Amino acid sequence: MAGDTSNPGSVARNPRAHPVRKEPGQGGEWRTWLVAGAIYGGWFLLTFHAGSLPWWLLLPAGAFIVCWHGSLQHETVHGHPTRSARVNTALAWLPLGLWMPYEIYRDTHLKHHACQALTDPLEDTESYFVGQTDWDRMSGARRLLLRFNRTLFGRLSLGPALSALALWRSEFRRARSGDLSNGGVWLRHVPGAALILGWVVFASDLSVGAYVLLFAYPGLSLTLLRSYAEHHPAADTGRRTAIVLGGPVSRLLYLNNNLHVVHHSRPGLPWHALPAEFSARRGRYMAEAGGHVYRGYAVLLRRFLFRAPNHPVHPDHRVSTA
Repeated sequence: MAGDTSNPGSVARNPRAHPVRKEPGQGGEWRTWLVAGAIYGGWFLLTFHAGSLPWWLLLPAGAFIVCWHGSLQHETVHGHPTRSARVNTALAWLPLGLWMPYEIYRDTHLKHHACQALTDPLEDTESYFVGQTDWDRMSGARRLLLRFNRTLFGRLSLGPALSALALWRSEFRRARSGDLSNGGVWLRHVPGAALILGWVVFASDLSVGAYVLLFAYPGLSLTLLRSYAEHHPAADTGRRTAIVLGGPVSRLLYLNNNLHVVHHSRPGLPWHALPAEFSARRGRYMAEAGGHVYRGYAVLLRRFLFRAPNHPVHPDHRVSTA
């Protein structure tokens, strides 16, 4: 799913938290309906015929479909393809990726857009950084794990598990403390996930474990590839969002969210309007990216596969030991 949220359980559920409304006069929403049809139709055909397909074909196809569905969820969070929040939610609510309820993703993502200090672990619900105080309290093993997760290899391999565990642990702690504000969310999410797994088990030849390994886990991994370089801890808080130009496949997979600085500047624009907006004001958006402009995801893989671009402790919260 679009849930590239590293700290999703840190805020209480609020269905109307910081709404980002669809911009008026934006047509062409038939494209989003077409994408939705392709996603659900593709998922149905892929799972139905899973028994006759080799794993090496199911893995990339399953990952693509689940990640693409996450991109659709992101689009509905921002008010597309209709003016009805209920219709948009119904279109993308089904948890093909299993791990994260749509409503939690929606609320934390909108708070991310309302954040004035992107990447700050105390303010940004989608930050992958930690504060110095938290870092100092961590064991050596956990520090090593966070350092590994700063590399692209770590983000793609262990990142999905770490994201899911962080959410589930946060939600468990919330419930144990007596805060049941997300109870209804999980009561809706669990039957949805059960419906997905029920179809997988009874209508296809996939086991639950096979679906997780061939669809859900690599689907989230692809999503984390997109989010890996979206934000960076620049000194200027207005220059913390990046651009990945990408190719036709990645642009379709991520519904042009690779042009992330454009999306943050005009979050109400539908995905199909982002390339034209970028072309019309290319110089401005390149400047706003603060030098973080990448030709494609292959560039990220070459640069950061085994090398972390920065320390897990956010620069704004790091204490010098010199």
